[in-house]
Amino acid sequence: MTAAWSPDGWRALDVRQAPDYPDASHCARIEDRLKGYPPLVFAGEARNLTGALAEVADGRAFLLQGGDCAESFAEFHPDNIRDSFRVLLQMAVILTFGAACPVVKVGRLAGQFAKPRSKSTETRDGCELPSYRGDIVNGIEFTREARVPDPERMLQAYSQAAATLNLLRAFAQGGYADLHHVHRWNMDFVAGHAAGERYRDMADRIAEALSFMEACGIDSSNAPALQQTRFYTSHEALLLGYEESMTRIDSTTGDWYDTSGHMLWIGDRTRQVDGAHVEFLRGVENPIGVKVGPTMTIKDLLALIDVLNPDNVPGRMTLISRMGAEAVRAKLPPLVRAVKAAGRRVVWSCDPMHGNTVKSAIGFKTRDFQSILDEVSGFFDVHLAEGTHAGGIHVEMTGQNVTECIGGGQQISEQDLSDRYHTHCDPRLNASQSLELAFLTAQMLRTEREKES
Repeated sequence: MTAAWSPDGWRALDVRQAPDYPDASHCARIEDRLKGYPPLVFAGEARNLTGALAEVADGRAFLLQGGDCAESFAEFHPDNIRDSFRVLLQMAVILTFGAACPVVKVGRLAGQFAKPRSKSTETRDGCELPSYRGDIVNGIEFTREARVPDPERMLQAYSQAAATLNLLRAFAQGGYADLHHVHRWNMDFVAGHAAGERYRDMADRIAEALSFMEACGIDSSNAPALQQTRFYTSHEALLLGYEESMTRIDSTTGDWYDTSGHMLWIGDRTRQVDGAHVEFLRGVENPIGVKVGPTMTIKDLLALIDVLNPDNVPGRMTLISRMGAEAVRAKLPPLVRAVKAAGRRVVWSCDPMHGNTVKSAIGFKTRDFQSILDEVSGFFDVHLAEGTHAGGIHVEMTGQNVTECIGGGQQISEQDLSDRYHTHCDPRLNASQSLELAFLTAQMLRTEREKES
């Protein structure tokens, strides 16, 4: 029998990656204040996403999940939101057109403010301070004042998430996502690169197809899918006090939903079956993701699925593999095989970013585009061999013209990293690299679909 659940039940358990607020009563007051704020997303939207992910789980669609490593207060600007949304649209069109497959679009946006840390403190020049845990907790500046966890930051995170969601909804439903604008989505700094040229050629073919459809009487007026799109948000449910404050009972169903985002995931550091994060997320009805790293065992994975999705609801569980390019072909197959044998209906997605992070010779944390591609390729190879569906990719990317990941068509070198290295945490793919990855993924997805048919 499933144990009783309440939104604050996690507080009695071991809480990993929790900030040490100097004034617990201040934190409690902020959390109580947030409980009276309006929801950021709605239960019906989360249910729609679960339904869309059920199609992915059954092999009839593909999940594209991407966005910032960690959203920041300093870089909050409508142009940055627009550019990231635009690149995700471009990637989705490439996947849809290249593989003839519907794409479920989920952004790492409007809530991705908290970051797990491998160490609780950071030392520079002999000075030890608390680690930066994301703008929702403390500041990135290496000063004693900035690194003190401040609960007031949760209010600013809520405000920024609300504004971001408002803009995303306008873009998705207000005509910006119209396929007739597919050419306008290109960016100046992408146009001169191979991925940009391939995108332009594809856009020409889409325009021809749209003209043919219009000649047949099918246009935006009678086919709304040509003019607008569904776009969902997601983030790691790391700061549990904030997540609890945003959890509400849906008046339609009587179920609990975390209204901070449509989809929430548990990281590789906080996936303990008897831990606080699993306890919290097992009780909300949002679609849930779990990062599956190289230390994951079959026993732990099946136990997590049993706790988080005991009724085996398709679309509820997304397993996000993040093995690293060198480990994916050895570590992933037994897990995929065990989940299949147990009859669990899950989405398998590939995070090719977190297992391929290295430190460059000049001191920058970076990722090699070839390693990212190798992990995605290995992910598809495993699923082809096991007769399962490679259901999605989960990438850290931005619409800004950054130089944070080396390689790709732009041939970014280690020496180029310092040119435009802007991330607050982990290195991200820029627009050109993101489109290049989408084209290569579309080829793999098309191969999978051809073999299935």
